[in-house]
Amino acid sequence: MSSLDGPANIPVPPPILNPAGGANQVRVRAYNERLVLSLVRLYGALSKADIARRSGLSAQTVSVIMRVLEKEGLLSRGEPVRGRVGQPSIPMHLNPDAVYSFGLKMGRRSADLVLMDFVGRIRMQLHRTYAYPLPHEILAFVTSGIRELEDRLEDKQRGRIAGLGIAAPFELWNWAEEVGAPPGAMEVWRDIDLQADIAERVAHPVFMQNDATSACGAELVFGVGPSYPDFVYFFIGSFIGGGIVLNSAIFSGRTGTAGAIGPLPVRGKNGETKQLLEIASIFVLENMLRERGIDPEPLWYSADDWVDFGEPMESWIQDSAKALAQAIVAAASILDFSAAVIDGGFPGWVRSRVVQATIDEAAKLDLQGVVMPEIIEGAVGAQARAIGGASLPIFARYLTDQNVLFKEVDHAERT
Repeated sequence: MSSLDGPANIPVPPPILNPAGGANQVRVRAYNERLVLSLVRLYGALSKADIARRSGLSAQTVSVIMRVLEKEGLLSRGEPVRGRVGQPSIPMHLNPDAVYSFGLKMGRRSADLVLMDFVGRIRMQLHRTYAYPLPHEILAFVTSGIRELEDRLEDKQRGRIAGLGIAAPFELWNWAEEVGAPPGAMEVWRDIDLQADIAERVAHPVFMQNDATSACGAELVFGVGPSYPDFVYFFIGSFIGGGIVLNSAIFSGRTGTAGAIGPLPVRGKNGETKQLLEIASIFVLENMLRERGIDPEPLWYSADDWVDFGEPMESWIQDSAKALAQAIVAAASILDFSAAVIDGGFPGWVRSRVVQATIDEAAKLDLQGVVMPEIIEGAVGAQARAIGGASLPIFARYLTDQNVLFKEVDHAERT
């Protein structure tokens, strides 16, 4: 989570047992359907036999569930795979067109509204930049944007929209000065319930989660998550934020602020103590460009279309890398992460430079007694926050909690 976190709103599947303690067959079936869909999402395509083996469900139960899911259009058949003996195996995969969802990423400099399909691909998107976010502008952008995107869909597609997920920083009134907002301009957010206000204006279920936590969730599901069950995640946006994944599930902690890596104390280049967000955030690069008489606005036009700003960008990358390396060592000293994942609201070539510089800086630190995680690039990219937001309605309705899923998989593979 980012430094602006409150408790995360992470969907959890319904319990299987009813209050009387007996098995509720409707809920059991719904849970098993979620489990099958989650396994297919994790592995890309699975046959009935594969699902039975990995889930621990009987072959008959799996056969019934998959017929239902195929009839509902959630699963599609792949090409038969013929073995040496017996009937050919038919892999089943998620139907990308089965479900759509909207995702809103609201940042301090820009907002994105995306329409995502069932396999995590962005089908359409709208982008808006601003000096700083104000509630009436965000509400207008969301409501008009949803109408615009829905107008591009066929009636059948509109009927398959699961909802809207919002990925936004919590406590937006904090650090207003750092982004150049006039004194008091951001205080209006103290009395705004963004989720409720948007829910009053759109015809879909609305979910909300911290923006950095959403990005971390997108990385867990659509990125490196299947390969790294435990990782610390850094997303460099206007302000750096992050998250923690343990046992293939986001760990939010007692108060929901676990992974709030922004306030982590690190040494600045002059030896002074600073918060990580004061060094490894895009607003710092923005200020560096402005001080050199360079227009920083292109930073916010499109995260994929940055230009190389030369010396100030290289200086920012090196400063950020030094701070990130310290943060990773601190995290690894507490928990034995398998990876430290770095991503951000910038093109892949910037991410690669940041990650390589961080690897180089980490090697210069005193690592005695520290088992360092692998420092790697995120796989989702600049739209991770919007994708994570758009995932919220899909997970709430169709999929299992990742922690439950991986426990099921681990049990099946061990037995």
